[in-house]
Amino acid sequence: MIEEVEDKTIGHTHFIYCGEIPLFQVSAGVPVKAALEQASDLLSLAKALAEDAAFMKETDRYAWASHFLTEMGKAVIDDVVKAVSPRPKRVILKAAT
Repeated sequence: MIEEVEDKTIGHTHFIYCGEIPLFQVSAGVPVKAALEQASDLLSLAKALAEDAAFMKETDRYAWASHFLTEMGKAVIDDVVKAVSPRPKRVILKAAT
């Protein structure tokens, strides 16, 4: 019997930097389906806030909220892509003697 292995995030994607130091990163081990559902929710909220920002000229808080939600959603998707992308096979070259 073949058991199917569920793809999970690998946790190699950082986001929101303080200078050159990442403040946050995607957690490893989250099932891909759950991660994509969360990314969809983040990006949906970002879209709604971006629309609000287009009409609210008195403040930029909607634009900044949209910016950070978009950055989080993108990081999750980038990490999922890294997790499910085929990896090249490692080749070990031995010196000829």
